[in-house]
Amino acid sequence: MKQQKNIGLLSIPVIVAALGYFVDIYDLLLFSIIRLKSLRSLGLTDAMCDTEGKFIISIQMYGLLLGGILWGVMGDKKGRLSVLFGSIVLYSIANIANGFVQTVNQYALARFIAGVGLAGELGAGITLVSELVPKEIRGKATSIVAGVGLTGAVAAYFVANSFGWMAASGNTWAADMVSSGYDWRICYFVGGALGLMLLLLRVSVFESGMYKNMAHANVSKGNFLMFFNNGKRFKKYLLAILVGLPTWYVIGVLITFSKEFAEHFGIKEPVEPGKAVMLAYVAISIGDLLIGFVSNWLGSRKKALYIFYFLTVLGIGLFFFQQNGSATGMYAICALMGFATGFWALFVTMAAEHFGTNLRATAATTVPNMVRGSLPIIILLFSSMKPVFGYINAGAITGVIVMGISIAAVLMTEETFGKDLNFMED
Repeated sequence: MKQQKNIGLLSIPVIVAALGYFVDIYDLLLFSIIRLKSLRSLGLTDAMCDTEGKFIISIQMYGLLLGGILWGVMGDKKGRLSVLFGSIVLYSIANIANGFVQTVNQYALARFIAGVGLAGELGAGITLVSELVPKEIRGKATSIVAGVGLTGAVAAYFVANSFGWMAASGNTWAADMVSSGYDWRICYFVGGALGLMLLLLRVSVFESGMYKNMAHANVSKGNFLMFFNNGKRFKKYLLAILVGLPTWYVIGVLITFSKEFAEHFGIKEPVEPGKAVMLAYVAISIGDLLIGFVSNWLGSRKKALYIFYFLTVLGIGLFFFQQNGSATGMYAICALMGFATGFWALFVTMAAEHFGTNLRATAATTVPNMVRGSLPIIILLFSSMKPVFGYINAGAITGVIVMGISIAAVLMTEETFGKDLNFMED
């Protein structure tokens, strides 16, 4: 336990967890950024890019859902480090394979496997950092992990667009890559290479002392079913998931399909989804970095969430009042919504704080991936209402439902600020 007290905000475990999340977000948002470019190069029309794009992103989220369970259980049974190593290996292999796909089904399969690999990164990193740093700075440490990690989306945007910029400046190699439709494939190769490089850094990370103390205890470790065999524990688990729903409604629906929304709003200028995603994630990283300090200042996780929920509702409201607006206005609102949904690290930290050491990795890994896995359901809700209410109204009604559920969940959630994590579930 003495070792844990000496671990600071900029220690190796915090930095490595942040870089792991950077790679996670790079790949997770890469498809949203290059969706149109990659699918058009496979011969799809713009209409097919919309429908097949929703299909592929849904398959990716199913991979995250499955991977969240697998890696979460492994994190409690075999240790936090086993997940940090195993998940990045699978992710790297899948990402490289992604660069060779030739059909929509191959694309979906590669994204599914990458999703399984990515699922372990954040939960294992947050669990390890939460157990290693003193409880007084826990929120700040996990905010640094998320704040740095979320800039991976910005890196994905610049990598994806670098070929076009180089081609415009006269670089013939880049021009050949763009004209052949090969440039988006290199983006996936870069992601795979980043993952393999991260493996070298992880050699220097050590295991959580809390996990080592628990490893020999006579308790059930990583038993996913324990979330469902106790009413109080199930309630905490369900509420932890519902708290995070607005993040992927905003990113997975409003921002990913900002081009289509802009057309329905009557915005004349073209809106580039990749740019919208990049701007949103610049703002999300700022929000995620800030919210941990706000939580510490207020002495409460829930009060910080209320502030960011209010900003999320404000941003969503402005989004749906853009009739005959401008592309600049759309980008600004996407950035505002990004900042407002910068509570990802906080809600994952809360999930880790709710449960004992023998279930903590399972909770912290499955909860965010359950939220990500809810995106296909949110998209289905949105799509099912489009024929009845129209594109814009269907999106707005979906937002009202999602925000209503999440606000109710926060109201019923226990406060976890300053909670001692050295306990077990029985």
